[in-house]
Amino acid sequence: MENGDIIQSPSPLRKIVTIAAIAAGIQFGWALQLSLLTPYVQTLGVPHTWAAFIWLCGPISGLLVQPIVGYNSDRCTSRFGRRRPFIAAGATFVSIAVFLIGFAKDMGHHAGDSLESPTKPRAVAIFVVGFWILDVANNMLQGPCRALLADLSANDHKKMRTANGWFSFFMAVGNVLGYAAGSYSHLYRIFPFTRTKACDVYCANLKSCFTIDIMILLLVTVTAVTTVKEDPLTKQVQEEETKTQAAFVGEIVTAFKTLKKPMWILLLVTCLNWIAWFPFLLFDTDWMGTEVYGGKVKGNANQVKMYSDGVRAGALGLMINSIVLGLTSLALEPVGRLIGGVKNLWAIVNFILCACLASTVLITKIAEAWRKHNGADLVHPPLNIKGSALAVFGLLGIPLAVTFSIPFALASIYCSNAGGGQGKV
Repeated sequence: MENGDIIQSPSPLRKIVTIAAIAAGIQFGWALQLSLLTPYVQTLGVPHTWAAFIWLCGPISGLLVQPIVGYNSDRCTSRFGRRRPFIAAGATFVSIAVFLIGFAKDMGHHAGDSLESPTKPRAVAIFVVGFWILDVANNMLQGPCRALLADLSANDHKKMRTANGWFSFFMAVGNVLGYAAGSYSHLYRIFPFTRTKACDVYCANLKSCFTIDIMILLLVTVTAVTTVKEDPLTKQVQEEETKTQAAFVGEIVTAFKTLKKPMWILLLVTCLNWIAWFPFLLFDTDWMGTEVYGGKVKGNANQVKMYSDGVRAGALGLMINSIVLGLTSLALEPVGRLIGGVKNLWAIVNFILCACLASTVLITKIAEAWRKHNGADLVHPPLNIKGSALAVFGLLGIPLAVTFSIPFALASIYCSNAGGGQGKV
C-alpha cells in the first residue's frame, strides 16, 4: 500500500506461501461453480435461459464489493490487523454459502418442495441466496489476501512478483483439484450422508465436492490467520489515511476522464474478450452434457445419466484447460518476445479464441448427425467427437492465459507512460 504500509522489511517466504495458499481454497470452489452449478440449477427447475441471470452477481459484486472491502481494509483498526479480519470473515461466509448451495435441495424438500414437481421454488430461493453470498464473499476474501501479500512484500518488487507467482500457482492447484473432483462420479461414497431422498447421485457428488471445499478453505485460512501476524494500524497512519478518504470517488472519476486513446482501445478489446468468454465459461459443461452427449437435465433415467456423464466429461475438459493455462502462463514472456511483442501475441490468440468457439457449433452438428445416423441417443459419443470437444477445452487454455495476464500488463505500461499510479489499473 502507500503511506499505510506497516511492515517495513519483507517477510520470510514461508509466510508469503502460507497466505498465498488461501488461493487454492478460493479457486477450488470457483472451479466447482464453473463446472457444476449451471447444470445443477437446472435440476432445481430454473429454465436454461434464466440460469445466466444468476451469474450476474459475479460482475456486480466484483464492481462494488472489492473496492469497498479494499478501501476499508486499508483503514481497519482491529487489533488483529487490517487484512486478517476480512480474510476470516470472507472464508466464513464462503463456507456458509457453499453449505446453502450444496444442501439447497434437502432444505427445500424439508421446507415443502415436492419430489415429483419439476420446479422446486424453495430450493431455488436457497440456492440463489447462497450463490450471491458466495460471490460477494469470494470478492471479500480475495482482495485482502492479495493486499496482505503486498504488505508482506514491503514494497520489494522482486518479493511482490514472487508473492503473486505463488498466488497464481495455488490458483492453478485449486483449479485442477476442483475440476478433478467435479469429473469424478463416485465422490459421494466418501460422504455417504450426502445421498438422500431429495438428492440423487449427481446432487450428492456436488455436496461432497463442496464439503471438501469447505474443509480445504477452512484449513488454509485458519493456518494463515493464526501463523501470519499483522501489526495493528497505528493512530498516526489512520489519521494520514483519513485525510485521503474524501478523494476516493474523485480519483476514480478523474482517472476515467484522463484516459488516453490506447487505454480506451485496451478496455474495449478486453470487454469484447469477456463477452466472448462468459457464454462458454457458464455453459461449457452443460454444452458437453446436452449437445455432445445428447443427454437431458429432465427426462428418463438414461437421458439424465447421459447428461451427468457429459457434465463430468466437461469438468475433465476444464481440468485440461487449467493445466494448459498454467503451462502457457510460464511461456508468455519468451513467446511474446519471439513474435514481436505482447500485442501481437494477444491478436494471434484472439483468432485462436474465435476458432475454438466457432468449432463448438461444428462439434455439436457432428454429434447430432452421428446420433441421428446411428440411432444412438443413449450411447456415449465416439472417441473422435469426445476427443475433439476435449481438445477445444485444452486449446482455450492458451487464450485464457493471455486474457488473465496481458491486458493487465498493457494497462500498467499505458498507465506508467501517462505518469499515473498503478492503483487505478
